Amino acid sequence: MAVAEPRSAIYEGTRIPSPTPTVLEVDPALREQGDILEVNFGPNHPSTHGVLRLVVELNGETVVGIRAVIGYLHTGFEKNMEAKTWWKAITYPERIDYVSFQNNELVFVLAIEKLLGIEAPPKARWMRMLLCELNRIHSHLVWLGTAALELGAMSMFWYCFRERDAILDLFELVGGVRMHTRYFQAGGLAEDVPSGFDAECRAFADTMQKRVDEYEALLTGQAIWLERTKGVGLLSAADAIALGQSGPVLRASGVDWDLRKTQPYLPYDEVDFEVPVYPNGDVYDRYRVHMDEMRQSTRIVQQALDGMPEGPWIVDDRKIVLPPRHELHTSMESLIHHFKLVTEGYRVPAGEVYVAVESPRGELGCYLVSDGGPKPWRVKFRAPSFVALEATATCMSDALVADLIAIVGSLDTVMGEVDR
Repeated sequence: MAVAEPRSAIYEGTRIPSPTPTVLEVDPALREQGDILEVNFGPNHPSTHGVLRLVVELNGETVVGIRAVIGYLHTGFEKNMEAKTWWKAITYPERIDYVSFQNNELVFVLAIEKLLGIEAPPKARWMRMLLCELNRIHSHLVWLGTAALELGAMSMFWYCFRERDAILDLFELVGGVRMHTRYFQAGGLAEDVPSGFDAECRAFADTMQKRVDEYEALLTGQAIWLERTKGVGLLSAADAIALGQSGPVLRASGVDWDLRKTQPYLPYDEVDFEVPVYPNGDVYDRYRVHMDEMRQSTRIVQQALDGMPEGPWIVDDRKIVLPPRHELHTSMESLIHHFKLVTEGYRVPAGEVYVAVESPRGELGCYLVSDGGPKPWRVKFRAPSFVALEATATCMSDALVADLIAIVGSLDTVMGEVDR
């Protein structure tokens, strides 16, 4: 019988801490010298990523030990969803990652549709793609504005939130609210694409490319920005893969992997875009990936507007779809059907599925189990923020305390998604 290889041997020759990959332990010989200072960073984070506590051990200005303490934003969303009908549970995923709400809603709806054995009409799928790419730009803008602010680039925050506000106006146009729209439904969309959306969205897309150029003009060649980001927070391709990374963190380490290309879950194979990949795995390359992705997402939005098909925006299945709103005033049957669907929900065939999408933070997966009833039996999300946070100890090896905020910010974690 083969003997399992010790964990320390698995990570030999890498920067991944051993034996615990998520914790950087202080060298016992160094601790014996008695010069180690333990500092708590948090549990209030200096920006908007969420409430995170980092227990940091310093030898002078060098970080020699670090561990993350999570759970301050635990909401029990997954268990709450198991107590709600399929219809009502759709409102929860958006609040798990409140920055990438549209993508989180999408993955849950796609999982329901896979269990039901249905597919949304082409118009709904193209609109979903368009809104998810707007949401990607929105998420990257929040990341860029806050990450730059943490390093002293205060003006970037206001520029980024100017464009973020324009995107939220577009979400409000289609869903009636700026965030957590619940616009994606099992089988399609809640409503047809409103008149006026095309013109407003085109106007935004036409300006967004120039805005990204402006951001880069402020940061990409700026001496202080380069000093704080280049060669900092290194994560090699091998280490990134070993730690299960995805999204911008993985692609900034030189690994060309994007679910939109490899496993297109929406009509991404019908639009033209590139996947930005950079080789160095430092804070600077993670920044460059985010910048390039905003450009590529803008390209996808423009192509989605040009290629948006006509036709229905939701499947014609009265078992899971609300009756048309105008029928509620004239048809008792439609009113009863509406009431029963919202209060009792619909039943989903027994089975289990796993669906993954490329969220702004990487592979966002949803594992669903149905027992054939009106509620999910089991809901579990594969949260890319949680996985990215696990790379903190590796990225912090040989780093200074001044690098701490830059490194943690570059991993682009949202603590609501980490804790769930």
